[in-house]
Amino acid sequence: MFSLKSSRRTVARTVAMALAGAAGAAMMSGSAEAIVNGKDSTQRYPSMVSIPVTGVDDPTFKGVCGGSLIDSKWVLTAAHCVDPKLVTLDGTVRIGSEWKKSGGTVRSIAKTVSHPGYKNGENVVANRHDLALIRLNRSVSEKPIRIADKPGRPGTPTRILGFGTIDDTAPDPTKLVFPNRLQELDTRRGAVSECAPGYAGNTRLCTISQVPKAMACHGDSGGPQLQRDRKGRWELIGVTSGPGAPGVRCSEGPGLYTSAPAYAGWIHKAMSRNG
Repeated sequence: MFSLKSSRRTVARTVAMALAGAAGAAMMSGSAEAIVNGKDSTQRYPSMVSIPVTGVDDPTFKGVCGGSLIDSKWVLTAAHCVDPKLVTLDGTVRIGSEWKKSGGTVRSIAKTVSHPGYKNGENVVANRHDLALIRLNRSVSEKPIRIADKPGRPGTPTRILGFGTIDDTAPDPTKLVFPNRLQELDTRRGAVSECAPGYAGNTRLCTISQVPKAMACHGDSGGPQLQRDRKGRWELIGVTSGPGAPGVRCSEGPGLYTSAPAYAGWIHKAMSRNG
């Protein structure tokens, strides 16, 4: 997440740093603050997925991405979380646990399918078509999340989830602080104008925190943005992609989320063709 540099090596290192949960980083189990300035999960999210990754150019960068179980054998995540130029997948994912390294169901990755139009932020304003599917080697019993028919209008209450850093001030990625406990943050749909020009649109959702100085950050990539349906059940509208404005810390700016409803057609066709 947040990889907008120009050289391949710098991009790979930046993404590795963004995803990093480096071995030397402090782990804060049960921290009261995370995502940045989120809070410990308040309920079970059986569709939440954690995806271990390693940086390509620097294997010491051990990180994590998020994802959403959308079918008994399929996980939806960000394309930059499975981009072989940037990261190496650990080969497994963990589904349905509030803990990053325990609980839930662990499955092997059988296949990854990235959107054919995906472009990393290295050559564009922000990540484009930043969406990918992971096919599991076997089905799981956890309940998948339904993709919403459409995102709510700007102002609609939403919630984001992730295992990303709780501190966006450390310049050294080995000093970032990652929670072991799943974090949540109440957010809202933002208007296109609340993100920087050229960032948000029909396929990329501008997202605003309802808590001061809080937003998804390094390690939250690929994770879900949820909204309530008419019956009060969570449904998926967004996939964590990156910042909604250039040159600001995570906690100081809006977030940018790939719209899952906008790509529902591609998602269902890709699952059918690669099942």
